[in-house]
Amino acid sequence: LMAIFNSRLLVKGKNDQHVIWALCKHYQLPEAFSVGTPPDGEGIEALLETLPILLRARGLQVLGVVADADQDLLSRWQALSGHFKINGYKNLPKRPPASGWISSQPRLPRVGIWLMPNNQLPGVLEDFARFLIPPEDALRPKAEAVLQEIEDAGLNRYKTIHHPKAFIYTWLAWQATPGLPMGTAITARALQADSPTAEAFVAWLRRLFEVSPS
Repeated sequence: LMAIFNSRLLVKGKNDQHVIWALCKHYQLPEAFSVGTPPDGEGIEALLETLPILLRARGLQVLGVVADADQDLLSRWQALSGHFKINGYKNLPKRPPASGWISSQPRLPRVGIWLMPNNQLPGVLEDFARFLIPPEDALRPKAEAVLQEIEDAGLNRYKTIHHPKAFIYTWLAWQATPGLPMGTAITARALQADSPTAEAFVAWLRRLFEVSPS
């Protein structure tokens, strides 16, 4: 399903995969776990179908899941955590902890969940990327103003729910190398891997997979 690692991180798509690889490289995390997408296509439905299969995989030691909170954080949390309950995990919190959920229970793999962007807000991977824009960046308000103007005039061809994607790709289009994918933008340091949100996510990875910088 995903490489030969006994420690696995399941993500919903290639963008997530590349963002996480870029952060692992920046923070010099050892290659102690695989980062894989569902075998039958990208998206949350494919991830939810793959999760119970992975939880029962022979030899599995650690499994992390990274998914978007989307519009309803608690609904997404319940959809994911329900799979862990069914497989014997107890005492799951009613909502995800701010620092990401991790559980170690006897005779079961260690597991964890991170809901993008930060376990507290509704949102998606692109909202996480937005937190990686330097706070003082002069183009951030410009990109927001342009999108607001387009939306106010009814000229947007994207659904309002896709505003975060429209924003981050607008902002990325205005960088030194226009239109870099999010993962590449982290490597090129257009997006800052040292932001508090990225640091919190990497801290969760380190705790889950018990790794230190190499």
